Amino acid sequence: MSSADGSLRFLVVDDNEDIRDVLVRMAERLGHTASVAADGVEAVEILAEHRFDFMLLDLTMPRMTGDEVVRWLRAHPDRGEGLRVVVVSAWVGEQRGHLQELGVHAVLPKPFRAQQLPCRFRSRDHRLSRRRIRSACAAAADGAARQVRKR
Repeated sequence: MSSADGSLRFLVVDDNEDIRDVLVRMAERLGHTASVAADGVEAVEILAEHRFDFMLLDLTMPRMTGDEVVRWLRAHPDRGEGLRVVVVSAWVGEQRGHLQELGVHAVLPKPFRAQQLPCRFRSRDHRLSRRRIRSACAAAADGAARQVRKR
């Protein structure tokens, strides 16, 4: 799924606009592309039309939860082929095993630090350089800090 230049396609699904912005900025600073969905319904609509390498998915959202999105993917395996799901949530707790059974690849607990993200953004055939990771983390953290100060 990754493009010829090694960039990956991300779908960022979270009802919190600030978190979506930080995650999109991180992916883009690492040279990848990102699309966004504000909830599970939007995510499923996008997944029905497009393919991605990674989905960064919140669990607690209106209209359709992250758990329901993962179940939809399981019911539509052709739409989830090659997709790595990373749950980004403050409320995982005991659900971790259940999520792994459903096909979730990793869990990133909220609140997260920008430094935790790049290690999850690896394609099967390439790894990110440490310098590129540090640069992307610093840029995303700076951007997030500026956003918080503006509000």
